[in-house]
Amino acid sequence: MISPKKYARPAKSIPKGYKTANDFFDYVFNDEDMVWMGQNTNHLHDENEIMDSMMQSIKKRDYNKYPPPEGFPELKELILEDLGLQSEFDILVTAGGTESLYLCCNDILAPENNTITCDPGYLIIDNFASRFGDHVKSVPIYNKECGYKLTPKLVRENMDANTKLISLVDPLNPLGSSYNKEELKDFADLAEDNDIYLLHDITYRDFAEEHHLMAKYAPEHTLTVYSFSKIYGMAGMRIGALIGIPELIKSIKTIVINDLGTNLVAQRGALAAVKSKKQWLGRITDITRSNQKIIKDAVDQVSGAFIPVYPSQGNMLAIDLKNTGVTPLEISEYLLERKIFTREGSYTSSRFGERYLRVSFSIPPEDVHYFAKTFLEGMESIKRSKLCGS
Repeated sequence: MISPKKYARPAKSIPKGYKTANDFFDYVFNDEDMVWMGQNTNHLHDENEIMDSMMQSIKKRDYNKYPPPEGFPELKELILEDLGLQSEFDILVTAGGTESLYLCCNDILAPENNTITCDPGYLIIDNFASRFGDHVKSVPIYNKECGYKLTPKLVRENMDANTKLISLVDPLNPLGSSYNKEELKDFADLAEDNDIYLLHDITYRDFAEEHHLMAKYAPEHTLTVYSFSKIYGMAGMRIGALIGIPELIKSIKTIVINDLGTNLVAQRGALAAVKSKKQWLGRITDITRSNQKIIKDAVDQVSGAFIPVYPSQGNMLAIDLKNTGVTPLEISEYLLERKIFTREGSYTSSRFGERYLRVSFSIPPEDVHYFAKTFLEGMESIKRSKLCGS
């Protein structure tokens, strides 16, 4: 019998009452009344060019053919243009940002190398990095002193001669913290001086009020991960991209698994998404910023609760419940019973999971109002139940 390999723990835990994580996700996926605040997906697009383009592709039976293996050239050019990067960069279209992350860890890390990530953070990166390198150093960043993010100072304190990769999810899932130009320049100096690569995951970039690209400061040491899952509302289509200088992308191309190309219908939608972005981006970010204020107003009514990073620069935030007498698991289960899907902190943190509930808010405002009302009711109900039982 094949023994399971021992990597960093999976990012998906099994919720109470379900045999597997897949069973749970199947349940929430198929419940059409579920308010979807647990996976940072974007539900704010109307019927538009993105949907039309994919429907036309299906009607033309484009899916009978394989697409270009590295992505449609027009799509690659549009992504670079969207990022303001010039032709000195190359790009590989992938099956979502997750495939890009995997390819980066696989290509960059040797068995003796280590990786620096942060906690809280996107735990799948720890999982991938532990497969190909020696170990992962997950630096605790859940505090005001570091601004709830991995700083150049923290990296210098935790790196060693074998550190080869630094993960920067920017804005950060789950907290919504982000970086300014000075911090990125400092990271650039660090990477260049020590021949370390920077994995800049910009999945939530377009929700931010201001965002800067690491690739512009350390092009030879940066790989940028781009996703269509969030701002474009295409999470289920599984499409993303990986951007770097030609030398880096050429190396990564030697280890691709998906060598017959990424989902053709998704690429058609992605083309329309980038082309139409200016038409709908402002509307979506206006709604998300208004939505997170609704959540903040509710949180402020709960004694002991607070939002560590506000305003969030992503489409999600964390609600710290440590001093409320209610655990994230208790309130997440209460909300799920009332058709609201959120995630307790253990989904994105091994150290601080008992402190916070993560909620995303790129959903219709009426659903956010329902969450705020139900959250307040739930916090009060759970506290009252504990008092009666004591």
